[in-house]
Amino acid sequence: MDEVRKLLEGFADQAADGLPAADIDADVARGRRALRRIKRRRRVTGVLCVAAVSAAVLAIGDQVKWWNNGSSEVASGEGEKTAATTTAESAVPTTAESAVPTPMIAEGSEPTSTYAGMLVELVSNRQPWNTIGCSLTPKGWTAETPIAEDRVVLSRPTVRTADVATKVVLQAAPAAKSLRAVRVTDAGGKAFHIGTLNGRLAGQVKLEDQWLLVELPAGTLDWNDGLLQRFMASCTVN
Repeated sequence: MDEVRKLLEGFADQAADGLPAADIDADVARGRRALRRIKRRRRVTGVLCVAAVSAAVLAIGDQVKWWNNGSSEVASGEGEKTAATTTAESAVPTTAESAVPTPMIAEGSEPTSTYAGMLVELVSNRQPWNTIGCSLTPKGWTAETPIAEDRVVLSRPTVRTADVATKVVLQAAPAAKSLRAVRVTDAGGKAFHIGTLNGRLAGQVKLEDQWLLVELPAGTLDWNDGLLQRFMASCTVN
């Protein structure tokens, strides 16, 4: 600023005739004010530029977030096609998944009456079962011998096991058993009671003065209420 003052004083000494004398201090003050105004404008301009850049970055970020639905990565090309295919495939169950039936419900809960798996096929039965006789029998199951007077045990010859929980058991008794989660259906003048007994799907029906109880294998997915009722309806107790 001292150099500016010296220059102004030199110009003042060379002032043209007829002009008022130069006021060096006033000129220096005006110069200082002008310099401060220039600096303020530069600061304001810089702040506005920074704000504009920040707003643009935020706007672009929001657009990217909206376009990508909030995810951190955006799939494109083959990756996008794969992701769409995976989503579509997950919405449609495969053949294996659709064929898997609902598991057997534990004791005390409401059992499922229908299954999506391969159901048992009932075929004509030509084998006498002592005092218990049924005109239908599950295909592939045979009565174990010797056959008791009031009890028949059906098993698969290909599955050799002593575990009775894996077999179909028919039992004749003068009194009914206490089933849980019972569903009662009247058909053909008979009342069919279907529920669970010791965690196994079971059904019973009164035939003359005897009750016939049928217990299915534990955890079976091959029977439903309709099949069990049809099987019991074909039986008699002598």
